[in-house]
Amino acid sequence: MVFHVEYKRTIPARKPDGHQPAAPRHALRWKKPVAAIISDYFAIQGRDLDWTTQEQFFHRARESFAGPDGPEAFEIMRTLDEHDYLNAVIVGYWTDPVIHARFSLSAPLVSWLADDDRLNGPVGAWRETVSVPYDRHETIYSENWYRIGIGRTAESQIDPITTNGFFGAARDRIPLSAIDPLDSPYPAVAPRARNVPGKGQRLFVHAPVNMVTLRSGQYWAHAETEQLDDYVENMRPRLMTGMNYLLDNKEETGTLALRVLTNLDDDGTERRETSVVAHFLSLSHLEKWAASHKTHLDIYRHAIAMNRKFKEERQFVSWHELFVSQTATFQYANCHPDTGLLPYFDAIVAS
Repeated sequence: MVFHVEYKRTIPARKPDGHQPAAPRHALRWKKPVAAIISDYFAIQGRDLDWTTQEQFFHRARESFAGPDGPEAFEIMRTLDEHDYLNAVIVGYWTDPVIHARFSLSAPLVSWLADDDRLNGPVGAWRETVSVPYDRHETIYSENWYRIGIGRTAESQIDPITTNGFFGAARDRIPLSAIDPLDSPYPAVAPRARNVPGKGQRLFVHAPVNMVTLRSGQYWAHAETEQLDDYVENMRPRLMTGMNYLLDNKEETGTLALRVLTNLDDDGTERRETSVVAHFLSLSHLEKWAASHKTHLDIYRHAIAMNRKFKEERQFVSWHELFVSQTATFQYANCHPDTGLLPYFDAIVAS
């Protein structure tokens, strides 16, 4: 059995009649019923975050994750944000909301984050939890031989699809989009937060309904010679140009937060694998940039050209997982005021 959810459409699909994609793509499915999907990001943040401090945090997180209610898969990563704060990040994935709820109630990592000691000193900590019903997600993979992210959860498999290769394909792959336009309550721009010191405080931000969280990944550890050179010299510069445009034009693009993360080995060595984790005000904002702006079209066209050139010999993997929030609350302890969603939606100060 392959589990999936589909609704009889009341909203027209974006897929053109008779469309046949130029390149094969794949999506994640499960061999078991999946009610919800959870990606839970925990991190520490600091100006001078040495490896010893990062390693202690990752060790603490791994110990919690190894408990009976820990995630089905996890990864460790690192990013330098736009204010030159280093963030050491671990993300866990669950497909059972009850198990995740038990983890949130009893895990030592959660208790550590809640301790008032997190509000002092040069190191901050944050948690961004995205939990969505199955029908509020979609995935895509350029290849079927590499697993990452939610794709490493139990009883999952990567199946071929034809809902790709046209603008609006991501929306069509979200089951709920057949009956729901997934509009934001803030159609233009997100309201800016007022007076958010951040440092020394524990702050909670409620994300708006239909906020989009996108994790878009790049894996080139298997790439050799020509394909490695192409990624380093051509694809990555295009990717970073696009990400910098989103960061520099947040209001216009609906970008609330964006982090370029590098995956790490256990000893802190950076892998040849990155992902961009971004929160957007709405799917429409993301679609507008993807379909019309030069920075994304340059990425898209180059990827298509390389797929056509190398075909089944392609050694570079791109993928993404996209979640449309129903409810989400993010927590920031002693973080700088531009961390994550802190600049928006008026944070609640913990008493």
